[in-house]
Amino acid sequence: MGYLLIAPTGIGLAVFYLWPVLQTAYFSFTEWGPFGGHEWTGLENYRTLAGDEEVLRALGNTALYTLLGLAGIPVAIVFAALLNRRRLRGVSVYRTLFFLPVVTMPVAVAMVWRWLYNGEYGLINYVLSLAGIDGPHWIADPATALYALAAVGIWTTVGYNLVIFLAGMQAIPRQYYEAAAIDGAGPLAQFRKVTLPLLSPSIFFVSVISVIGSLQLFDLVYVIGGSGQSARNNPAYPRIQTIVALFYDKAFYTNDRGYAAAIVMALLALIVVLTAVQFRLQKRWVHYG
Repeated sequence: MGYLLIAPTGIGLAVFYLWPVLQTAYFSFTEWGPFGGHEWTGLENYRTLAGDEEVLRALGNTALYTLLGLAGIPVAIVFAALLNRRRLRGVSVYRTLFFLPVVTMPVAVAMVWRWLYNGEYGLINYVLSLAGIDGPHWIADPATALYALAAVGIWTTVGYNLVIFLAGMQAIPRQYYEAAAIDGAGPLAQFRKVTLPLLSPSIFFVSVISVIGSLQLFDLVYVIGGSGQSARNNPAYPRIQTIVALFYDKAFYTNDRGYAAAIVMALLALIVVLTAVQFRLQKRWVHYG
């Protein structure tokens, strides 16, 4: 009876998750022709992958975006601490406003920010021009493109992280703060000595999902940075092309699906390794109970 009850979910996971992974792993050892069909090539795709400068560049862009995305964690912690103050009015309104970007469609978010970042008629440069500042072409400038995408990524995830941190803070017993106050600890000392250590399980959870999500960045690159011919016309595209964006280009524009499968399987291995490292290191700084 137990297997019967979990069968709908189990079958769905097997068909839509497990089978595609296995199929992609098989395709990573093949070479595809321009009109379909494939032949077994063994480890040839992985040998090419190891020395491909385009892959290494995309990996570097993804790594930098991931590091920048982690900066959103302390931002969310600060906002959560401000909303966790006692007798603060309108907390539910603030939560809703912060969470709105999370439930907004990623493509819609990217289209709005693409307009905001426009170097000629974007709102950001218009506001800067009022102060006499000539703003750059944010997405077309290699020096600012990746940082502009990271800012959008942080903006879209702060609301979700804030809710997690706020729930973690509200679960901390008030007795700890009262004891700290009796010992002479001020608000900042209480935050550093009480809140952060007891919030470490939530910080660990958010850091894991943030790294996984950042490594899979695609929608912002696709909509804001462009794809296909429009991406090739963007001088900053090599600075914002991520691993998943490179996989998409190889699979659907150059039709090199075997090599694209090898790229995405390498990404899967990287995510597994980094997640394992995070779980290994969490024993040193995460405090449960």
